[in-house]
Amino acid sequence: MTPERQPLQMFAIRTPLIGPGDNIAEIIISSMHKLGLDFENNDILVIAESPVASSEKRLVRLDEIEPGPKAIELAQGYQLDPREMELIIRECDEIFVGVPGAALTITKGTLAPNAGIDSSNAPEGYVVLLPENPQKSARRIRMHIEEHCKCNVGVIIGDSRTQPLRLGCVGIALGTSGIIPVEDVRGSLDLFGKQITITRKAVADNLVSAAQLLMGEANESVPAVLVRGASVKIAEDDVEMPLFTREECMYYSNIKKA
Repeated sequence: MTPERQPLQMFAIRTPLIGPGDNIAEIIISSMHKLGLDFENNDILVIAESPVASSEKRLVRLDEIEPGPKAIELAQGYQLDPREMELIIRECDEIFVGVPGAALTITKGTLAPNAGIDSSNAPEGYVVLLPENPQKSARRIRMHIEEHCKCNVGVIIGDSRTQPLRLGCVGIALGTSGIIPVEDVRGSLDLFGKQITITRKAVADNLVSAAQLLMGEANESVPAVLVRGASVKIAEDDVEMPLFTREECMYYSNIKKA
């Protein structure tokens, strides 16, 4: 007999404002205690990238940035602040298309408008860069939490992105620790007994999207969500986020052909 699955639960974790040099793991643990929560085995913690980046001192004051000639030229085409354009050039792997207000880039292996640089949820005159290495950040936070709670947990650092031809943002995992972020279901059978040949479940991305319903995008002060009862495979060792090559990605490869 198949054991009954634990119901999926999500808990919004409201915290004080997280700033440069803060220990984000300690702040989340303290905030959870105030809510009467503690970590349980196989819980997943989803954290927004902005507070992680802020704690890692990835805040940049625009007045301190001197744009180069390339940034000035591109900023005119994309209608961006030349100083922000300079940061985009420094942070991204490639800029290949754009629209007024956004340059579409490849940054840390994924499609990212403006290299993921964000002026929202940053002090006036500042922008927030993405965490330097989201995978390492997730691992560092997980190790701190597991030392505290003496149980196995997973950590996901997430961001919001738009999808081609869709209005609105969905969640994307930038880095994970302690879980299998993408589940390969190729070889299994569908409802009619046909073999699945393509599908991989974006487990981490889906959890970020679900968590963002509680996080919000403005002044909610909910930088983290505790997920309990998710059907996620826990991993003892860290598993890197699997990515398509640029040639395998149907969006990127066809944009480049155009």
